[in-house]
Amino acid sequence: MIRLEGINKTFRVARRRTGLGQAVKALVTRSYETVHALSDVSFAIDDGEMVGYIGPNGAGKSTTLKIMCGVLTPDSGICQINGRTPWRERIAHVREIGVVFGQRSQLWWDVPVGDSFELIRDIYKVGAREDERNLEELSALLDLGEILTTPTRNLSLGQRMRCELAASLLHSPRILFLDEPTIGLDAVSKLAVRRFIKRLNSEKGVTVILTTHDMQDIEALTQRLLLIGRGKILLDGSLEELKKRSSQGKTLTIEYLGSPPVLVPGMAEVEHREGRLVVELDPALCPVSEAIARVSAQVEVRDISVTGISAEAMVARLYREYRI
Repeated sequence: MIRLEGINKTFRVARRRTGLGQAVKALVTRSYETVHALSDVSFAIDDGEMVGYIGPNGAGKSTTLKIMCGVLTPDSGICQINGRTPWRERIAHVREIGVVFGQRSQLWWDVPVGDSFELIRDIYKVGAREDERNLEELSALLDLGEILTTPTRNLSLGQRMRCELAASLLHSPRILFLDEPTIGLDAVSKLAVRRFIKRLNSEKGVTVILTTHDMQDIEALTQRLLLIGRGKILLDGSLEELKKRSSQGKTLTIEYLGSPPVLVPGMAEVEHREGRLVVELDPALCPVSEAIARVSAQVEVRDISVTGISAEAMVARLYREYRI
């Protein structure tokens, strides 16, 4: 079980203006600013849960993950994971967690992936029998095959991310931290990674904490959302509850000819490119029939569809609601 109570973390960041003169001045005296990354962050996650941890850039997601991994020490507060304090009992703690950072690699760049796996096995002191069993299973599930004999630098991004997932699971962790695990992946690779994570959770009961800006990952994998903004937990609830909360909202996808239509109160632009406009509609302010009539009066409509609010629109609404 994961339990955080009143976690606070600040950073002292050096600031200076641009220019050679300012650079020289900074060699003698520096000006610092205190950044409050986390403020009284508290939540609990039960064993076997899959939780989406979302928020805008700079909200405090990665800082929270690094504290839970034992990489950072908070200024104050309690963090207990499986009965341990991560930064005080780090060696015992890391034996039970796996971590994947989408923009950082734990594989050695110039050696075959299989050699990296052997090094990781030795670091975690995984027994030969357990290692062989885990590697065989992970290779089959993630379709690694000949990838194991290929240097990391020669892998595509999708291949490397599959190897990163395998590397984080060689020691059979109970908790998996995923920070943007599908960033930059093509559609096929994303689906493969999502299927694997769901299977890992359902068959082995691995607890998964996922931070991402890809709301399709959130919809496909998680049942619960934690929203953080300005270093504070703003919302904690199930994805279904949030959808019901936003169920009155509609999404209009309009394909048109000519200049883009002017939006009326109750309509908010979500996406726009030439000839295609996606808007979020609040039926309380502008009924669907009226919105369609207003748009049709301004442009030649080639196609129009009305759906319930998407995950992206729902999260964007939450960001506006909490002003983050």
